Amino acid sequence: MPLKRYEEQGLLFNSNFTEAAGPGLSAYRGDLVLTEGEVADASGRRKPPTASVRQAVLLGSADKLVFAAGLLDDVAKLPLFIERYSADFAADMHAVFFVNNIGKPLRLSLPGVKACLLPLEDGMVWNELLEELRLEKGDLKGQSAGEKVATVCSALKDYKPRGEEVSLETALASTIEVKHGGRGPV
Repeated sequence: MPLKRYEEQGLLFNSNFTEAAGPGLSAYRGDLVLTEGEVADASGRRKPPTASVRQAVLLGSADKLVFAAGLLDDVAKLPLFIERYSADFAADMHAVFFVNNIGKPLRLSLPGVKACLLPLEDGMVWNELLEELRLEKGDLKGQSAGEKVATVCSALKDYKPRGEEVSLETALASTIEVKHGGRGPV
């Protein structure tokens, strides 16, 4: 299973859970390493990753990755995801990425995956994903965390992504500057 292998390789970071999501399926929520941090000591422990998919939501079958979602602070990190994980993509894999530095929804057809990119300045990927797919809390009631990820994945079959279809080069060229406001007490 790809998720088990990622866990063994230390590619799952800040994990919320990894668990069964139905027959032959496993689900993961947490962060996914794109670029590992440098080796920190003689025992081989690493510093935090230099690039990651934050708040990642993954669904894997016995040998393939069938669904991926998460938050990218820069659309330029999408090629890192493809380069690192494309060997594990199922033929009909879906990917939904919320991206900080795009101004409008975009659709991409990339090698091995159809990706939907949605702008997101601030928010939680899981909540935004449920809203985008028009899933209510009642649709997930009584399910385990892994089963909820499988339900989200199956909802993608009826999902019509917004935005025009563009090439990766066009998406990389159409970024916007993001300014994060101050947070916390004044």
